[in-house]
Parts: sequence; structure tokens; C-alpha cells
Amino acid sequence: MKRISAICICLLLLPVCGVSAQLVEKVRDIFNEDTLGAVAPLKSDTDSVYKLKIRQELEAARLSEANLRMEIEQMKLKYDAADSLKLAQQRQRIDSLRRVTPGVPVVVEGDTLYYLFVKRGGHTPQQRAKMNAAAITELGKQFNLRPDSVYIDRSDIVTDLMYGNKVLTSFTDQDGLWEGCTRDELAVAKRKVVVDKLKVMKDEHSLWQLGKRILYFILVIVGQYLLFKLTIWLFNKLKVRIQRLKDTKLKPISIQDYELLDTQKQVNLLVFLANLLRYAVMLLQLVLTVPLLFSIFPQTKDLAYKLFSYIWDPIKSIFLGIVEYIPNLFTIFVIWLAVKYLVRLVRYLASEIQSERLKIGGFYADWAMPTFHIVRFLLYAFMIAMIYPYLPGSKSGVFQGISVFVGLIVSLGSSTVIGNIIAGLVITYMRPFKLGDRIKLNDTTGNVIEKTPLVTRIRTPKNEVVTIPNSFIMSSHTVNFSQSARDYGLIIHSEVSIGYDVPWRKTHQLLIEAALNTPGVVDDPRPFVLETSLQDYYPVYQVNAYIKDANQLAQVYSDLHQNIQDRFNEEGIEIMSPHYIATRDGSETTIPKDDLRGKK
Repeated sequence: MKRISAICICLLLLPVCGVSAQLVEKVRDIFNEDTLGAVAPLKSDTDSVYKLKIRQELEAARLSEANLRMEIEQMKLKYDAADSLKLAQQRQRIDSLRRVTPGVPVVVEGDTLYYLFVKRGGHTPQQRAKMNAAAITELGKQFNLRPDSVYIDRSDIVTDLMYGNKVLTSFTDQDGLWEGCTRDELAVAKRKVVVDKLKVMKDEHSLWQLGKRILYFILVIVGQYLLFKLTIWLFNKLKVRIQRLKDTKLKPISIQDYELLDTQKQVNLLVFLANLLRYAVMLLQLVLTVPLLFSIFPQTKDLAYKLFSYIWDPIKSIFLGIVEYIPNLFTIFVIWLAVKYLVRLVRYLASEIQSERLKIGGFYADWAMPTFHIVRFLLYAFMIAMIYPYLPGSKSGVFQGISVFVGLIVSLGSSTVIGNIIAGLVITYMRPFKLGDRIKLNDTTGNVIEKTPLVTRIRTPKNEVVTIPNSFIMSSHTVNFSQSARDYGLIIHSEVSIGYDVPWRKTHQLLIEAALNTPGVVDDPRPFVLETSLQDYYPVYQVNAYIKDANQLAQVYSDLHQNIQDRFNEEGIEIMSPHYIATRDGSETTIPKDDLRGKK
């Protein structure tokens, strides 16, 4: 009986992982005290005592067994409580991580079957997802596939989804915690998802589906060929109609007297545009057909989507860019409109000042239009500076690099140009001359016919057009004949030498009369004569007269010299130029005989 009790106690202790050393020692004592087989035969008078002793030992063993059971139950409760606390802590930690930790999807042929969150056996979630997707994809392409044959295999630490001897996926307790269930429940749920996907894949990869796809492929190619033929036929018809328009509705396009496009050129242009449109339509058909062909077969479906994305993504990005750019475009339009009407206002004020209907003290009328051009340039520069941030690509490094490069090239190569522009501005506000003025610039004399920011052009009396840089004008002296003629009257002068035998009063009178008889010379102020020098053989007289039209300067000088000769010849007075000695030696007078006129 003692051995039986000890065996019972050992069997109770077997499922317990951690028993105290005292309990183990007690069991060993029981086995050591088992001496029934070696005890000598009992005598009859001692049987009752021995039985009593056995009963007492059995009662003690039962009591020890009960105490041992109680201790085991307490230990189990303690371990269960510890496991429950640990499990609760893990769930709380997983709940906090679930908000910020995305799962790794197991994707099979574009469908997401489930997500993995934890690693297993040294494999990361990404590696597990990749291996699971590869195993399911490989299985789904088998022709003799039986999806319902997927079963669940359970062990102490993992639950597997199996097909034959092949493991499709494995789930651990940690996977269950992330999904809020046990690993067995998770395996049952995911088995249904995998089986459904395998059924779909079986249908997709069957021989019947392959035959239909081949038929679709042939139909698409035939349809595309027919579309090409139809497109060519339609555009040939269009060309014929364009040719007919030459003699019916088309008319030559002319700008003033220049014929820009005659009817034949218009026909050629329309035919060229029709050909471009035909190629564009055929290209569009190919763009739509090629992805369609690739999408028929599952093996090339991803390539079809990629080809279509190559076409659709740029179009989509352009369209979205246009839609997103509309607010900036509206801002640019408002800025342009405001600057446009501001320029119109400045133009109106400049025209009013130029016509002298509006007068501003210290601001001359001829400043109006140059000032308008300067203000307009500044307004447009300000407009460009405001619009620049709203231009597409203005913030890109390439756009900014090109802008810096262009600015550097302009700054290095335009020093002379900038100098001429600045000189032109200074000349404008210095007002040394105006358009139409007769000026003398160094050795060049003529009328100003054009003033630009860079150069000034002068037409000489010989109709020679001389172009002079503005920077050269700034560094030279300029004589303006027209300004003095308008304001005070321009004084012209000429010198003659008359002998000492002619009274100076007579000479003065003749010179003044010659000047007054000259066309272009005004009576008020009257001409006057200056005696500039007394030479050895003759005095030198300078006649001065006022004119109002500097443009006739050369002609006035010519007429004045003719009248001087006529008046002195009429009076029989000899002009001592070139030099003549007054002593008469019998030589004839130098007065032209055919020009002698009778005295009054």
C-alpha cells in the first residue's frame, strides 16, 4: 500500500513544473521506507499492531497528498496570474504600437490577403510577407490545384497553413496578439482568405481562361488593324475635300499689298496639318492598344499597368499642375491688368504734357515721352519681379541657375550698351537738342532725325546719315543752331576785305543792304557790321545778320555771299580778297566786266 500511495503522489507531481525540494524529499523517503518485501513473516500476535501502524501511515500519506494537491493548485494559480499579467502587458504594448506601426501586407497578384507585424525565426515581417506571397503565388499557378485541401497544422509554439507537405504560412502567439485573437483563431480566419484567393487563381490560370485570353489578344490586334485602315481611309477623304476647297471657299490671305498665303499654300498647309492629326490619332490608338494587349495575360498585367502609367502619369501631372496653377494664373492676370491700366494712365499724362495741355513747372514738354518710356520700363520690370514667384518652375534649381547664367552673360557683355543707355537718359534730360534740330557735333553738322536709348542719328546737308553713340555725344561738345534760331535768332556772319581807299561807312552800308536783300534774314534785329582787323593792305569787315530757320543755313550763306558781290560790283568797289595791292600800275580792275552795272 505504501508503494501504491507513493506512485499516486508521483503521478500527481508529474504535470507540475516546479515543486519544492521538501516535497521531492518526502517522496524519496516513502520509497526508501518500502520494506514490505523484505520483512520476515509476522507472527499472529503482532498482526494487529502492524495493521494499525499501516493505517496510520496511510492516513498520513492521504493528508500529505491533500496538502500536496493544495500546494500544486496554489502554484498553478500563481503561475496563471503571472501569465495573465504578462499577457495583459503585452496586449497593452501592442495596442500602443498598433497606432504607429503599419503591418506588412502579403500581396498576391495585386490583392492584399493579410498583414504581418512581428518577426519569426530570424525573419523580419517583410521577409515573412515576401516568402508567404511567393509560396501562395507558386501554389496558385498549379493546374491540378485543389484549394480546399489547404489545412491547419498545430504544434506547441506555432500554427501552420499547409498544402500537402508545403507550408504556406505560419502564425505564432505574437501574431494572434496583434490581431486580438489566438493563433488558432487567426489561422482559421486566414485559411478562408487564402482558399478564396487560390480559387480565384485557379480560375485565372485554367486552360479555358488561357484560350479566352488568346482569343481576346487576336481580336484586339485585328481591331487595331481595322482602326488603322479606317483612319487612313478617313484622312484620305479629308485630303480630297481639302483639295476641293482651293476653288470654292479658300481665298488668298494678304497683309496690305503683300500676299501672305495664296490658295495653293493654304491647301498645302491644311494637308500638312491633316497628316499631323492622322499620325497623332494613330499614335493615340497604339498608346491605348498596347497596354490593353499586355493586360490580357496575368503574367504581363503589371507591365501593362506600368506602360499605362508612363502615359497617364504625365497627363495627370500636367492636368493637376494646370488645375493647381489656376490661382497663380489668376494672380498673374490681376497684376498684369493693374500694370496695363497704370501704363495707360501714364501714357495719357505724357501725351497731355507733350501737347502742352497739361503744364508742370520745371518739366518740359519734350521730356514727356522719354519719361513715359522710362516709367513704362520700370513698371514692366516691377510687374515681372512680382510675377516671377508665380511662374511654374521658378523655385527649381535649374530655372534659377539659368536666370543667374543669363544675368551674368548680360552683365559681362553689355557694359558698353548700358553706358550708351545711361548716356541716352542723361542727354534726354540735358536737352542739348531735339528731333529736327540742326546741330554740329565735332566735325559733323546736320539735322537730328532719330534719338534712341543707344544712338543718335544725324542727316547732313549732303543727305548722309551719321550714327553716333550716345556715350560719344556725352564726351563731346555739341553746337545747336536751331535752338538759338527759335529763341533769339541765329547770327550768321561773313568777312570781306576792302581797300583803305573805300570809306568804311560806305562799306558798312553796302554789307547791310546785301544782308537785308538775302532771303531768310530778318529785319528785326537788323544786321550789323564789325571791323575785325586792320591788315597791312586792307581792313577786314564782318557782316552779321539774324535768321530764324537754321535748316536753311547753307542756302542763306550762299545767298548772302552772292548779294555782297553784287552790291560791291554795282558800286564799283573792289573786294580785296584774295590779296591785291591798291597801287595802280596800269593793270585792269579786278571787277568782272560782265558784272558791271550802271550807277544810278
